Amino acid sequence: MTDADVDGAHIRTLLLTFFYREMESLITQGYVYIANPPLYQLKKGKKEYYAYSEEDREKYMDRFSNGKKGKEGAGIQVQRYKGLGEMNPGQLWKTTMDPDSRTIHQVTVENATTADKTFSDLMGDEVQPRKEFITKHARYVKNLDV
Repeated sequence: MTDADVDGAHIRTLLLTFFYREMESLITQGYVYIANPPLYQLKKGKKEYYAYSEEDREKYMDRFSNGKKGKEGAGIQVQRYKGLGEMNPGQLWKTTMDPDSRTIHQVTVENATTADKTFSDLMGDEVQPRKEFITKHARYVKNLDV
């Protein structure tokens, strides 16, 4: 379980690199999961929703404002979670830990050769493969948190 923003994604990559390099059997035996915490909480009146991406946030903003312009002034409260520590224990339980409502993703290794190369390129000592990966894939980035 890491933060929902890009910093959390980086920490998640570091953790997965460690598990893949040092405890690969945990992954191959199906014991590693990624928890998916929300990035936003949106409230209007008594309605409360959790958005797990920018697209989710926009969808709820449109719903709460009935598609009208000037959504920010429509009485919608938006809280962006910069980290898991900003959530109270009840919110964290409800959104990320409760087996009845959480979203988790099992980590699998479908192609060990590709996974090994990707981890080496992104997390290895050599800078050039990382630079080439970023240059090649930068145009496909959808959720850039700046």
